[in-house]
Amino acid sequence: MSSWFKRKEKGIQTATDQKKDTPKGLWYKSPTGKIVESDELAKNFYVSPEDDYHVRIGSKEYFEILFDDNKYKELDAKLSSKDPLKFEDTKKYVDRLAAAEKKTGLKDAVKTAVGKSQGKNLVIACMDFSFIGGSMGSVVGEKIARAIDYSIKKKIPFLMISKSGGARMMEAALSLMQLAKTSAKLAQLAEAGIPYISLCTDPTTGGTTASYAMLGDINISEPGALIGFAGPRVVKEATGKELPEGFQTAEFLQEHGFLDFIVHRRDLKKKINLYIDLIENNPVRK
Repeated sequence: MSSWFKRKEKGIQTATDQKKDTPKGLWYKSPTGKIVESDELAKNFYVSPEDDYHVRIGSKEYFEILFDDNKYKELDAKLSSKDPLKFEDTKKYVDRLAAAEKKTGLKDAVKTAVGKSQGKNLVIACMDFSFIGGSMGSVVGEKIARAIDYSIKKKIPFLMISKSGGARMMEAALSLMQLAKTSAKLAQLAEAGIPYISLCTDPTTGGTTASYAMLGDINISEPGALIGFAGPRVVKEATGKELPEGFQTAEFLQEHGFLDFIVHRRDLKKKINLYIDLIENNPVRK
């Protein structure tokens, strides 16, 4: 064996600070096993090009897609949750909140903003699943209510993007009150004659489905999104029946009259603004 092939010194000689890690997130693997480059994914509206799988994204990405030149003004950015019930399960609620904020860089599970979309003002409230499963607590309800107030005051159409596991159990009845609060605000929005588009994304479940997610003038969804109140297992146990194929998918819900349209993410901006123009009886924007 030639000497160049022999290792003179045993062990790894590279100093830790010299080691190069493979950068995270260069590739994305969709559930059907298709591999796509992250840059490619972002250019394709975070939809896997080969199998059309809509990757779960958050408020940052939706704002990027929907606001012109990604320019917007965030509303109530500093609002954060308290712990009135001093709740504790495997972890204290205050610690959970701090950990979620540190991990996501978000204050809570919804972000609200106003900006131009196809040249006209639009208020968007968008949920972030990465923050405690997109659960709806007092802050989520309050931020949505204030965003609706802003829409009413300024006469600007309102878009709600739901992505949630339901009410936040750490806030018990306080989180359930948000269902009534947001629904009442949407009734005021309707009375003022201001359009409300509800976009359900994967997953939209629990208290969100039971309140604002299903109250749009037009209810739309992304392809393949899971939308329901309780999960399939709970429904099956409660009814004692076998569930139909594709139960709780956006396509199943549209077929049964729960949704008006299923919109591919690349068409979201165009379609949402088209629906707003039609509701307001305005010339359709090109």
